[in-house]
Amino acid sequence: MTTTMTALEGRSYDYITVGDVLPELAIPLTRTLIVSTAIATRDFQDVHHDPELARERGSKDMFMNILTSNGLAGRFVTDWAGPVATVRRVKIRLGAPNYPGDTMTMTGEVVAKENGLVEVKVVGANSLGNHLAGSVTVAYPAAEGKDA
Repeated sequence: MTTTMTALEGRSYDYITVGDVLPELAIPLTRTLIVSTAIATRDFQDVHHDPELARERGSKDMFMNILTSNGLAGRFVTDWAGPVATVRRVKIRLGAPNYPGDTMTMTGEVVAKENGLVEVKVVGANSLGNHLAGSVTVAYPAAEGKDA
């Protein structure tokens, strides 16, 4: 089934089905992205901005923080879901670190739809394996209380 979308309304809840696959999103992992998002989330831990100190602490380089990973998982789903959907829950576990110079590719699949809520299973993988895995749940206000 084709999903109906308009620029202002976004994806329609009525046309989402369990099993829908989201388009992949490749996110280049630049030093600027890792440092700026750590600062934006007020995470001043040195392993997120200082490569030398990160290496002294046993890492191969500085790496992305979990707050950024949460935000990127939410962004991946809301970019697909559209502006009318709001994030209700992000539930992820971290795996392989996101180091600068790599790419994280986000994939997702709709695993549940009920009462205006859509749950998407998400995976963010880089060259080392899965950086994050879990789910993001979004709500469609006009559809809340509506059975799937």
